Amino acid sequence: MYGRIGSAYRKRPGEENKAAFRQAVELGPPPDVLALDGNTAVGWCQVTPRDAVPWLDRLWQLRRVDDAPVWSLSCLYVRKRYRRQGVTSHLIAAALQAARRANAHALEAYPFDADVSPSASGSGYASTFARAGFRVVARRVPARPIMRYDFKQNPDDGV
Repeated sequence: MYGRIGSAYRKRPGEENKAAFRQAVELGPPPDVLALDGNTAVGWCQVTPRDAVPWLDRLWQLRRVDDAPVWSLSCLYVRKRYRRQGVTSHLIAAALQAARRANAHALEAYPFDADVSPSASGSGYASTFARAGFRVVARRVPARPIMRYDFKQNPDDGV
């Protein structure tokens, strides 16, 4: 729920956060993509309409670039022992498929640029998103570009 409500997550009881997330799942669209190794979840990313993550607009570094009805891949996680094995790339590809199926205009991400900052802190690296076809649409701070995959510019890429 942190990816949906920001720091208010830490101020609420765990059961309240669980109930709110359950409601988000039930109301749809599906808020996440999971990467599995058998029955074990090894990676996760949140992919949802940007309007479902209003805390993004409270951060000046990540405020909206324009009025386009974008979806956001606002958070991701890969279990430590599964890192550097392509799981993030698979999560990004699945998030692109989910957003395309939902008729999203574009999918945005807010990764860190490893050339400027070593931190990925749950958002991935810009180079991974660039390999998936995302382009920088804004950079308000050097280490954190806003990247976007525009489905109209990439209509036949098989995603």
